[in-house]
Amino acid sequence: MATYRKNFSVRTDGSLSPISGITMDPMGGAVDNNRNDVAFRNYQSRLPEVYSGHPNRVERYNQYEAMDMDSEINACLDIIAEFSTQTNEENGTAFDIKFLDDPSDNEIDIIKKQLQQWTKLNQFDQRAFKLFRNTIKYGDQVFVRDPETFELYWVDMSKVSRVIVNESEGKRPEQYVVRDINPNFENLTVAAKTTQDVAINPPTQGGYTAPNNYSAPNASYGAGNRFQQALNELVLDAEHVVHLSLSEGLDSSWPFGQSVLENVYKVFKQKELLEDALLIYRVQRAPERRVFKIDVGNMPSHMAMAFVERIKNEVHQRRIPSANGGTGSMQDATYNPLSINEDYFFPTTADGRGSSVDVLPGGQNLGEIDDLRYFNNKLSRGLRVPSSYLPTGPDDAPAPLSDGRVGTALIQEYRFNQYCMRLQNQISQKLDDEFKMFLRWRGFNIDSSIFTIKFNSPQNFASYRQAEMDAQRVNVFGQLEPLPYMSKRFLMQRFLGMSEEELLTNEKLWAEESNQNEPLAPSGSDMRGVGVTPGGIEGDLDMGDEIDADLAEPDLGDAEAPAADETPPGAETPPGT
Repeated sequence: MATYRKNFSVRTDGSLSPISGITMDPMGGAVDNNRNDVAFRNYQSRLPEVYSGHPNRVERYNQYEAMDMDSEINACLDIIAEFSTQTNEENGTAFDIKFLDDPSDNEIDIIKKQLQQWTKLNQFDQRAFKLFRNTIKYGDQVFVRDPETFELYWVDMSKVSRVIVNESEGKRPEQYVVRDINPNFENLTVAAKTTQDVAINPPTQGGYTAPNNYSAPNASYGAGNRFQQALNELVLDAEHVVHLSLSEGLDSSWPFGQSVLENVYKVFKQKELLEDALLIYRVQRAPERRVFKIDVGNMPSHMAMAFVERIKNEVHQRRIPSANGGTGSMQDATYNPLSINEDYFFPTTADGRGSSVDVLPGGQNLGEIDDLRYFNNKLSRGLRVPSSYLPTGPDDAPAPLSDGRVGTALIQEYRFNQYCMRLQNQISQKLDDEFKMFLRWRGFNIDSSIFTIKFNSPQNFASYRQAEMDAQRVNVFGQLEPLPYMSKRFLMQRFLGMSEEELLTNEKLWAEESNQNEPLAPSGSDMRGVGVTPGGIEGDLDMGDEIDADLAEPDLGDAEAPAADETPPGAETPPGT
């Protein structure tokens, strides 16, 4: 089958620019007026060579910071990162080695030892959690590799302005443009946020403002020029950049990834608006109101309103001496909020007429948070976190640990487990390549195709399932083992699932634990223990003495015993006697 590559060729004669794909004029100028040129012939429009990601990529980073301040989202991100970066008990790292072939023992020891050294060099035992969390939070994470020590230095994603690709090599990333490079060898960082950045761009605003004398990144992806560079920007070779991304290349944000928070941004805004509305409503409606019923008699309406206004002012305002002092009698009318300890006095006529004060109760449904709980559950479902992991009240108790059997909890946790594994595969591919480069840099010539490193499994449901199966098998084996007509060896193979090799190993270890260095005696009970039913071997062994006695010469007594000089019948005298 013919391949599509036959329709393309690499120009090495200098007539095609490796930077932009524009046909070069022999006189030194660029010719780009012909639409039949190679830059346009195979595509409908010019393809960009500078990628800045989403138009509002840096602004969205600020929005993600604001979302991370929410307790529910913060807990969800922590749960995903904790499940995905569990420590391996064998090597003490967050990575597991998967061997795709049969390596030698020496290669296995080298790979395991170098993995521990690589983890210690880059402090992955402490940084793995934050590395994974930042990657799923922003969708990307960038490190700069020190070519001399192979240490990975962290770069804040808001400092990455754009990525320059090479068109002649199929859009391969060639350079990374990073702002405000300030290496810190103590905490392994190259470009991090400063207090000035936080003061200018607070996370609660959700926008981005460039500091003074600093340039903001280009807003539109696919625009700009590789030669455009601000004073605070430096260009790093992509060879020394480790870019962890959640992008598979199937969206318009390539080479930048998409955050897991992008899918729940709408729900977060709805939840935030509802929380503010609930708070305002409760502040306004929770206090009790007092209803003053002022008796105005038969006053005209204008006089009645004036009388009510005077009573209101007397209740709400308190006359106190003026702080300015002076010789005159000066007083200030200070606002007096109604106090529950304050008494009110109103005159009452003989027939019971007069003013009164009633209490208007506050809101009665202030404790209902079903709508808020709905949005919290919707938020956790959007992040694939089981609702049992995030209880929202005393009635929402956390679910017990599933044993691997059927149930709703297993379905939710299984989906969450698969989601974490998908995120792990996207992130671990770049780390796997980085570790193999570290091995070559250390001078170990090991075939990289025989192994791969991945994050440890979030939760091994197979282990719970195996434990449950073992418990059931042991239960069945214990019920059938006392039966005399069932072989114990057969039961161990059939119901315990033990192979012949495992049976022999069990017998050997059992003998060592029983302090029996010599082979076991061939007794019937012991032979029956390994599946052999001799059916009376003890009796045969006990009959040995009787058989020897029968074969011995019988005692015929004095009457039947032959004389000393008499030869028994059938016996011949030996010659020479």
